[in-house]
Amino acid sequence: MAQIAKVKDEKILRDLEVKYLGRKGQLTEILRSLKNLSENEKKELGQKANEIKNEIQKSFEEAKTIILGKEGSGKFVDVTLPGKKLSSGHLHPITIVQQELEDLFTSMGFMVLDGPELESDYYNFEAVNVVKNHPARDMQDTFYIDKKNKDDEYDLVMRTHTSSVQVRAMQKYGAPLRCVVPGRVFRCESIDACHEHTFDQMEGLMVGENISIDNLISVMKELLKGVFKKDMEVRVRPGFFPFVEPGLELDIKCTICGGKGCPSCKNSGWLELLPAGMVHPKVLEHGGVDPKKYSGFAFGLGLTRLAMMKYGVEDIRLFNSGDLRFLQQF
Repeated sequence: MAQIAKVKDEKILRDLEVKYLGRKGQLTEILRSLKNLSENEKKELGQKANEIKNEIQKSFEEAKTIILGKEGSGKFVDVTLPGKKLSSGHLHPITIVQQELEDLFTSMGFMVLDGPELESDYYNFEAVNVVKNHPARDMQDTFYIDKKNKDDEYDLVMRTHTSSVQVRAMQKYGAPLRCVVPGRVFRCESIDACHEHTFDQMEGLMVGENISIDNLISVMKELLKGVFKKDMEVRVRPGFFPFVEPGLELDIKCTICGGKGCPSCKNSGWLELLPAGMVHPKVLEHGGVDPKKYSGFAFGLGLTRLAMMKYGVEDIRLFNSGDLRFLQQF
């Protein structure tokens, strides 16, 4: 035991183990000699001999652990070598864009809110002035949950837009109000390079006295400049959305093809990025806000499409693919 404690070299330790515990080792010879003893002596000394053998074997194992650096491995470990680099995770590109926008809007006095992804028909459609016979409420455009209410109607949907939080926000905070609502939305889409059934949006809402389209356009310019770090070429055109009046669509020149046309922009050279407009009076009423005193603007920003333009990603399906070769680039 004293010899084992002094050993610092693997070869010396192995030689010592053979000397005592090998087939012709000293302890092995002593154990073999027990056969010449009487039955009582065998019983007494045999038990003691096994205890000694186990204790010595344990000492050898402990010495191996110290010398070899890894218990039971039998492999030498050079502790002076650099360790293995542990890979660390990182943010998803959509999360990066979302956090940049949250920082931008909070600097302009906007709250960052959240809402349920499993939404009621009322908040998703009715409260934002989408009438019962509107095409967006058809099964082929919306994921309905297979559960009916007392009127035998499906009244739970996977939210189709973050606009469903508009009325929730007004009911909770009243007016004046500034908020943005990032989150996932779901639509029954045929997926291709620029369409997905699950993607991210950011809803924006500003309600107060004397709010006009001028306020909306100035906020949009700050938004694009904050994300792209430069002035972007945009176009504004009329658009119809039930929850705004008047409505407009803000498009940016496709950063992937430079406006020449590609699958990502449907070969138009422009990408629809930001439907917006002045909040419809009926939406204000559903939110408990007096439309005669207050006005406001709202926009629905496609975070996924914005990430496509920011990073030059040609296919929207890559973001939810889980392909680390793609995600590790960011």
